Amino acid sequence: MTDLTVVLPGFPTHRYVRLLPSLEKNLVTTADLLTLDCVEIAKRAQLPLLDVKRLCNAVLEALQNSLGIAIGNDEARQSSLLRKTGKDILNSWSTISTLDDDLDRALGGGIPSGYITEITGESGAGKTQFLLTLLLAAQLDPPHGLSSSTLYISTESALPTTRLAQLLRTHPVLVSANPKPTLDKVISIVTPDLESQDHILRYQVPIAVRRHGIRLIILDSVAANYRAEFERPGSGNRQNSGANMAQRSSELVKLGQLLRDLARDENCAIVVANQVADRFPGGGANPVLNRATQSSPLARRSAGTLPDSSMGGPMSSMAGVRAEIDENTAIPFKSSMDPMSLDHQQRWFTGWGDDPHPSYFTIKNMKTPSLGLVWTTQIACRVALIKRPVYGPGIVADEENERGEPVLRKWRRWMKVVFAPHVAPSGPGLEGAVEFEIKGEGMRSVKKKGKGNDDENEENDLPTQQLMGRS
Repeated sequence: MTDLTVVLPGFPTHRYVRLLPSLEKNLVTTADLLTLDCVEIAKRAQLPLLDVKRLCNAVLEALQNSLGIAIGNDEARQSSLLRKTGKDILNSWSTISTLDDDLDRALGGGIPSGYITEITGESGAGKTQFLLTLLLAAQLDPPHGLSSSTLYISTESALPTTRLAQLLRTHPVLVSANPKPTLDKVISIVTPDLESQDHILRYQVPIAVRRHGIRLIILDSVAANYRAEFERPGSGNRQNSGANMAQRSSELVKLGQLLRDLARDENCAIVVANQVADRFPGGGANPVLNRATQSSPLARRSAGTLPDSSMGGPMSSMAGVRAEIDENTAIPFKSSMDPMSLDHQQRWFTGWGDDPHPSYFTIKNMKTPSLGLVWTTQIACRVALIKRPVYGPGIVADEENERGEPVLRKWRRWMKVVFAPHVAPSGPGLEGAVEFEIKGEGMRSVKKKGKGNDDENEENDLPTQQLMGRS
């Protein structure tokens, strides 16, 4: 019965103090009290049947009151979220703008309050710039912000105040705002390890939220301390590694519950940044893992012979690429067609791997948000920031290539809504994603150019796939 105070914090356990030790000893949970027959519980815990019936009825009544569905209890009904009308929910709906119309439109108005939103992407994709913009935008009056202070919890590096000051001086929306956002309303905390992170989130953050009127909490990043604590090299044998992952999963569930309660009770937006890890789609036996891999049908359709126009590396690596493709094609594929497998389903909740016609570069640069499926079930919205290189013709030619080696000219970035409760996902691949760029004055979406402009710039900045096709 250790979970009774967690499920129903206000339950009067002192009335049933004689029954609880025996129930806990026989592993009777709150769910058992609600679902199992009272006779079965009484036999299992060796307790009087009437006492067990009273306890079961009391637990059921307390649960109904907390959900606001108890008959004749108007006070509990008014305080419950389940009894809010559509008009009430609409009136309490508030978002934080990204200060760009196209990005806000893709997000359904911005980052919603009352939910956990994850911003994930590889290094250099723009996660920090996205978060810094939210820190300042939340201080603006509606509809751009929430007119509130903000809290930045860092697990890796200190708050980049220099960049924040630059945004305040140069961003057109922030410059013209009245009243103007200020760094004084940005509260920063550093949590170097998991123990201090848990203590700060559980005890200090709720007090700070009420004291300073905070409506935006940013955790950057959620994965750093967990990866440092549970994925240390040389942590032990395989059995200990499995125990570490089980403990990590349990801690992630507790963190998700804590953040959801905070977001709902205080009506504040919780935004977490997450790292990504490389994903290795299978085309046969994996030479790195030395075993057959499971991959989705999408990856299997894309693992055959690929045209040169879809290759995504520099020209000097084309010979090795063709050799690798031939080698993978010759090996028979061994995989599971089970649609319930993780490899098959993760394209719909990771943000990578859902492109119906992926290029070679896309296949070789698959990513997966850190902390796995367990953490994915704890968040309400996932936004993926994707970056891809753009190569251009080189300046100096060599004997083998008269046009010269391709050089990296720039990076292109997209924002993609993977899943959310209030807005439709962007779609497969980059179909509905919003391209954006990072300038000194902040993030801004890239307006789609006309056909004439595209043709004019085709020779100057060539995407990798086009460049390889023309070589």
